[in-house]
Amino acid sequence: MSYFQRLIMNTLTFVTLAVLLPNMIHVQSIMTAVIASFVLSILNALIKPILIVISFPLTLLTLGFFTFVINALMLNLTSYFVGSANFGFSSFGSALLVALIMSVINMIVTEHHIEKYSR
Repeated sequence: MSYFQRLIMNTLTFVTLAVLLPNMIHVQSIMTAVIASFVLSILNALIKPILIVISFPLTLLTLGFFTFVINALMLNLTSYFVGSANFGFSSFGSALLVALIMSVINMIVTEHHIEKYSR
């Protein structure tokens, strides 16, 4: 998938989850979701690899489940940089749930994309 396809996918995921889970995630507008997707992509490119390396023993100990915590941290950092009044989560647990849902959606879309173009 290209960068812009991932950006659109994350934007749609943020908006959809804000509608489906209004008590857990708040997105002010579609433009805020686009900005949040962009900020998340920058954080995933710059900060997430450092956190992955630092937390490798804990990730190994939990059989990879700690990566969901790192993803939730990335979402909370995104909320901080975008502004919690515009884009935010009610708790760290809700950010963890959104990170889990986004991982599943990303896995499904990526798998579909691979099947579509591998034939």
